[in-house]
Amino acid sequence: MFIRHATALILLVLANTAQAEVQTKTITYQDGDVECHGYLAWDDAIEGKRPGVLVVHEWWGLNDYARERTEQLAELGYVAFAADIYGEGKTTTHPADAGKMAGEVRANVDQWRTRAQAALDVLESQPQCDTSKLAAIGYCFGGATALQLAYTGANLDAVVTFHGALPAATLEEAKQIKAELLINHGADDTFVNEEAVANFKKSLDDAGVTYEFIAYPGAVHSFTVPNADSVGMPGIKYNKEADEKSWQAMRDLFERKLDK
Repeated sequence: MFIRHATALILLVLANTAQAEVQTKTITYQDGDVECHGYLAWDDAIEGKRPGVLVVHEWWGLNDYARERTEQLAELGYVAFAADIYGEGKTTTHPADAGKMAGEVRANVDQWRTRAQAALDVLESQPQCDTSKLAAIGYCFGGATALQLAYTGANLDAVVTFHGALPAATLEEAKQIKAELLINHGADDTFVNEEAVANFKKSLDDAGVTYEFIAYPGAVHSFTVPNADSVGMPGIKYNKEADEKSWQAMRDLFERKLDK
């Protein structure tokens, strides 16, 4: 009898543990004629709706790094959806190809924003998502994408960029921003020069946008990516301290904007 009860207890514990695991799935969605393949993550131990976070990949495309960040957000209690901005699940590990793909997207800003909105629409349509509490985060090219989405007046409470490109907003665009912005920037990032930073800040200041700009000393581009320097590009390198501090800054913002 004792053995049966003990076995039942063990099975119950194992079942509860399994239920607490982060679940993931690929979601196919359309933006016009382009088929996109996004990545959804959520903790099925959480009942009911919870805040949603859109994740936008670097210029490499929706790769394992973007998926890992999406899963980490699910572990924090959010439902997170990684966008496929290039469409068709395209990725690359070659800088020249990445630059070409990102450049093609940036060449048509309206289409770029529409592609980002399509992904946000998918996130909002998920049964786990509380559409009154939404955020977007992005890395490198994805940071610029998240900003472009904010410039449309998208339904976002917070936008966070990590070593992102910083396109300046027009006054009209900046006035449409609903989100509070957090910009995590490498103080020694040579990919985003001082003029770009100054123009970006001015575009927000002129419109009275609420934002925080954090420059991490000694950090260069891609400072959150552990294997950043494996591609052999100068000026990109992981920085553990900046990675951890920027992630905590994001969590602090989300606690204020999403968790209350």
